[in-house]
Amino acid sequence: MIIASLSDSFRYESLNPLFKRAFDFVREADLDSLEPGPHVLEEDALIVMVNEPVMKKPEKARMEVHDRFIDIHVPLSREEGFTWKNRADLETPSEPFHVEKDAQHYDDAADASFVVKPGQFAVFFPEDAHAGCIGEGTVRKLVIKVRTA
Repeated sequence: MIIASLSDSFRYESLNPLFKRAFDFVREADLDSLEPGPHVLEEDALIVMVNEPVMKKPEKARMEVHDRFIDIHVPLSREEGFTWKNRADLETPSEPFHVEKDAQHYDDAADASFVVKPGQFAVFFPEDAHAGCIGEGTVRKLVIKVRTA
């Protein structure tokens, strides 16, 4: 997991061949005018999801994991709460793994919680169980799905 400022994103671009393109998109796009939904930059490899979810209380957040994709979360309109746990420590799946969605949820308690503010981002690798959208009200955000290298 990485939590950092967007102004420092260049430091992480070497971690995956698609990270530079993802962060270039965030720096160059008119993020306020992007329509909600998916924006495919590279089919089955780099997808920017513009979401406007209603946030939830921490006790309602379920841990999520992915196998094929790394998530980069970028809150745009307000700060967003997250929780985290090492995937290897998960014990209580709430559903089977959905291959098509590349996702599985767990009911385990988190080991850490934190806030990501506009101008920052969080990266979750396949070994990072995470839950976002924690808070009150709605948040406009990007979830960038980056295929693992």
